[in-house]
Formats: sequence, C-alpha cells, structure tokens
Amino acid sequence: MNIRLTFPALILVASLSSVELTAQTSQTTKKKTATQAESQTRDRRTEEKKPATAVTAAPASAVEPAAEPPKTPAPSPTPVQPVPAPKPGPKMEPLPAQNDAPETPSDPVTALREQITAATGAESIRLQLKLVEELLATNKKAEALSELHLITSTDAFDPQSFYNAGNSLARLDDNNGAVEAYRKAIDQRKGNYSRALNNLGVVLLRIGRWDESYDALLSALKLESFRYSEASYNLGRLYAARGQSDLAVREWRRTLAIDPHHTAAADALAHVRTEDRVVVQPDRVAKVRSEKPASIKSPTRPDYSAKPMVLDATSFELLQRARSFNEKGNAQASVDSYKRLLSREGGYFPPANLELSFALITLKRYDEASSNLQLVANRDGSRYPISYFHLARVYEAQGDLKQAEIFFSRAASAFGTANSQFLLDVSRVREKQGDFKGALEAMERYLSVMQQQGQEPSWSAERLTALRQKIDTAAKP
Repeated sequence: MNIRLTFPALILVASLSSVELTAQTSQTTKKKTATQAESQTRDRRTEEKKPATAVTAAPASAVEPAAEPPKTPAPSPTPVQPVPAPKPGPKMEPLPAQNDAPETPSDPVTALREQITAATGAESIRLQLKLVEELLATNKKAEALSELHLITSTDAFDPQSFYNAGNSLARLDDNNGAVEAYRKAIDQRKGNYSRALNNLGVVLLRIGRWDESYDALLSALKLESFRYSEASYNLGRLYAARGQSDLAVREWRRTLAIDPHHTAAADALAHVRTEDRVVVQPDRVAKVRSEKPASIKSPTRPDYSAKPMVLDATSFELLQRARSFNEKGNAQASVDSYKRLLSREGGYFPPANLELSFALITLKRYDEASSNLQLVANRDGSRYPISYFHLARVYEAQGDLKQAEIFFSRAASAFGTANSQFLLDVSRVREKQGDFKGALEAMERYLSVMQQQGQEPSWSAERLTALRQKIDTAAKP
C-alpha cells in the first residue's frame, strides 16, 4: 500500500565568515600596536616623553603595511659577564608528555552514552535520538529499538522528540511503539499536532485499525482547515482499503486541488475504475421510495454489478453536503441530508445508506443504523464488505453477540490478509460467549497472518496464555 508519511527535516546552517574576519582584524591591530610600542620605548630612552599618537585599525580588506618608525641610535650595550657552565649531573630519562585534557572516547556510541548519563529531561531524549541513529548506522537494530522504547517510557515534556521517535519506530516496523510515541506527542500538545496525527493515522491504517486511523486523519485535516494534502491523500487510501472508492476519489481530488504536483494522488485517481465512481447525470424525476426493507437472511451476491452508480445533480449535491457536514462533526445535519438524498433515490443508494449508518452510530441511534447496514450488507455486501464490520459492531453494542460473531467473521473472510484485525474482533466476541476454544482459534489465525508479515505483537503471548488457561479451567469438573 502506497502511504506517504510526513517526516520533517532539520537543517543547521553555520556561518563562520564573520568570526574569521573578526579574528583576522584583531590580529592585525595587535601587531601594529606592538610595533609602535617598541618604537616609543626606544624614543623614551633618548628623548623627553611625548604624547602617544592614537592608532585606528583599518578594515581587514583594506589593511596596508604600517609605516616604519623613525630610527634612534641604540645605547651602547653593557658587557655581560660570562657565567660558568654547570657541572654535568646524572643523565635523566625524558618524562612522558603530560596531557591535562580529559580523554575523549573514540567510539561515538560510548561518547553519546556518557553524555546521556549526564543529561536530563528533553536534552537526554535528543541525545538518545542521536544514539539511535548511530546504532542504526552500524546495523544494531535491536539496540536502537531498545533505546527508542526507553524514550517513549519517559515522562519528559518534549513533543517534537516523541514525534521523531515515532517516525523512527515506524521506519523500523515497530507499529505499536510508533503509535505510543505519536500519541504521547499529540497529548503533550493537547491534540494540536497535525503532523503527528497524520503519521498516527498512517500507522493505524497499516495495522488495520481503521476506525482509529479515520479519527486521527480527520483530526489532522480539521486542524489544517482541510488544507493538508498528505492527510487528504492518506484518508483517501483508508477509504479505498474499506471499499469506499467514491469517497477515496473525493479525497484524492481534494489532495490535487491543494497540491497539483502530488503524483501519488494523481496515480491513485488514474487507477479507480469507472464503476466505482458516482456518475452525475442531468436532473431526472425522483424515484418512488420503497418502504419494503431487505431481509437480513437474503443471500449476498458473490460479485457485484459493474454498472456505475448514477445520481442527478441535485442528489449529488445532497451527497456532498451530507459528507461535508459529517467531516465537520455535524452528525445531525449530515443525517438530514442523507435522508433527503435517499428519499429521491427510492430509499436506497449504497454509499449514502452506508455513510448514513456511520452518522447514526455516532448519534447512538443503533436501530436505524442497523436497518441501513442490513440493506447494504444484503444487496451489495461484496461491493461494500465494510458493512459487515459495522453491522457486527452494532450487534455487539446491542448485546447480540451471536450475530456480531457472524458478521465479524464475514468481514474477516472478505478482507482476508488485507486486514487481520477482524480476527481479533471474532476472538473477542467468542470469548464473551464462553467459546474459549473458538476464541483461541481466531487468535492463532491472527498471529499466523501477522508472522507472515514479519510482525508479532508484544502482547500476543500473554493473550494466548490467558485463553489456554480459560480452556483448562472450563474443562475441569
């Protein structure tokens, strides 16, 4: 999956020209002053004391040689009495050179560890991040990860360093560690950290925690007044992963409106099939609404029709208005617009029914949400398999764990290895029903997929042990 993360760079520019120029000017002035002083000393030996002439240093670029001082006959030297040479003493071995400066470790890793020991707070974290880079440069990934985990466990206030630690953890495929670091950075800025929210959304998308990813990416967009191209692009990737291609198209178009040179968004748009887009046609007579709901027991078609989805201009405008209200957190206004659209479409237009159900879940109107999700799951479940997941969530919230298990299992089957998180949902609801063997089986399938992807959550062993203990306890008379 092509997902772009935003990692800001720090550029340090050191300007030394002014320092060098000052040093050169000062040296020239000192030399001139010393020459004049020697001249004046010789003059005072033979003449009466005269007022000293002030000397002004010229700019370094225009310094000329100093004028020669007037020559004065030097006084006759006093004969010097010869001093007898000392008697030779015992021959001494030369002493080793003394070096008063403290020894500096030649190993940069050792030097950084010593500095970290002496530092505190935010300065310590910054040195630890430098140490991580040194460790990675020498292929010591395990030590680098250990250092990054130490950083995320500290309580120092340094949101930027926690953000940088999250970036390093994400690059090293420690997704859970990256999530923890990003959340810490966001919390320390009281939620006002759009870059960290975007990157958090990307990592959550990567590990299949789609609802949390959606919340993070939408929060990043809200902070930037929906003018954040990377967050829009990543939200489009999330919609595409969930099978909501028309919403993905909407986000990628917004990305290109902000950044016309965003090649990844342009490429993603080019690969969206026509049948996955909403086609707008001239206004037509609205359909008569059908009040007969689809049966939950009707079979889902194995393959959805390739026929494109069509709306007239008025209905399309209602759809876009409903989506805008939903993005801005006005769930009730969003529900009203979706319902007006559906009344024009005979009660069913799959993207609208699906998105309406999400808004209703936000308002905790579970019965209405369930009705719309059932329509989509039965008529277009293979086209919108995410409907299985949200229908299962509603059933779980209502306490119908058996139906929740059925639809979580459908979601897990539909998405396969693209999102193994649904297997965790299956395991959870089976455990709630007392089916510990079934819960363990789903958990083992999840871990098998994760291991194939080179991942193994740190909590997995504890989870497996707990389920096995419950199986043993249940087996005892």
